[in-house]
Amino acid sequence: MTIAAVTALHDLPELVVGDLTFQVALPRQRKTIEIVVERDASLVLKAPPAVTIERAIRFVKDKRQWVYRKLVEKDALSGPPVVKRFVEGEGFAYLGRNYRLTLTPEGTGVRLDRGRFDLPADQVDQGAESMRRWYIDAGTQWLRKRIRPWAARLGEESVAVEVRDLGFRWGSARPHPGPQHINIHWATLQLPPTLIDYVLVHELAHLREANHTPEFWSTVDGLMPGYQIPKAMLAAAGRDVWLGQTVVAPTR
Repeated sequence: MTIAAVTALHDLPELVVGDLTFQVALPRQRKTIEIVVERDASLVLKAPPAVTIERAIRFVKDKRQWVYRKLVEKDALSGPPVVKRFVEGEGFAYLGRNYRLTLTPEGTGVRLDRGRFDLPADQVDQGAESMRRWYIDAGTQWLRKRIRPWAARLGEESVAVEVRDLGFRWGSARPHPGPQHINIHWATLQLPPTLIDYVLVHELAHLREANHTPEFWSTVDGLMPGYQIPKAMLAAAGRDVWLGQTVVAPTR
């Protein structure tokens, strides 16, 4: 009997199988093993607490071709990160529309006013943080209203929405007892409303099924028939979404 056969998977911070490296997620009470391919093409392995390394390796080998296909998709959609400069005229998207930045002589933080984003010129150094905060504040208010009809279709009277930085994930959610909530990345607010709706539907479906099982996709389809179109559009749109990267404008 090999060491791998008797050693728990969660004793490892990562699992390497051939040319694939998986971050091992913290153990949770679940019945199945799942591979998650993140937006940055990193790999995460989720498994029940008692899973051995040997069993995890067998699972990965069985799913190897699926993982390679997903990585090809990610490579096709990835590129250099979108970088912004906090200078006069720079464009920032909100709900699918592009708004130019205006540097104002006074004020506090970012404001969307008469079709332009206003930022005090003396706060340019904090521009990225101010813009993220604006997306979080504005997005929270917008999403609270937007999610209501989708939650109602799911049979939930209300679902709370928290807007935060989720790295390379559009959203996150897990079913749990009591009031339900989902997390949405602040960068999602740059997308057109129809694509944000798909993100909401996707995360709402996770309140019924944590993993991407046939039951999960059946729930998505029940909420949004024809979801495959916005799903594909979302994957392509990810190339143009700003995640907070900036460059410093040259001084004169």
